[in-house]
Amino acid sequence: MALARTPRGKWIEEGLRALSAGGPEAVRIEPLAQSLGVSKGGFYGYFRNRAALLAEILDTWEREVTENVIEQVESGGGDARTRLDRLFTIVGAGENIMTAATAELAIRDWARRDEAVAERLRRVDNRRMEYMRSLYRCICSDEDEVEVRCLITFSLRIGNDLITADHGTRDRAEVMALTRKWLLR
Repeated sequence: MALARTPRGKWIEEGLRALSAGGPEAVRIEPLAQSLGVSKGGFYGYFRNRAALLAEILDTWEREVTENVIEQVESGGGDARTRLDRLFTIVGAGENIMTAATAELAIRDWARRDEAVAERLRRVDNRRMEYMRSLYRCICSDEDEVEVRCLITFSLRIGNDLITADHGTRDRAEVMALTRKWLLR
């Protein structure tokens, strides 16, 4: 009877969890194998080395937060407001490890120290912004306002979990709902 191999995607997910928790330095083969409950030998069936795993983590993350999100938004159809509303819902859910805020922040921190990661992050950010521009342009003809709405939307996506401010008599969910309504007006 052949033993089942740990799927490649599990190594990538576990690598992203380690990256999210401790930065790229925390992505180490032996600890990943331990957390997966397997020997590290299986790692080398998929990846040449640690650098190859880190590249796969970034490739997978990039695909998940750009093209996969855009495909989900577009597959539901509807006008630009409907698609923007769907985008807010999908991004707000953040249940997937690849799209979680902790992964996003870890990669942004890594990009501060690694120019190749910074270039990839710039590409991801530009793709996200261009997609949002294409939607906001359908509901707003003023290019300055389009850019402002995109920046506010994107800033909320990146920074919402970092903001700990109180909102008077409202809770964060209420304020986010008001913000969403304002952005979609």
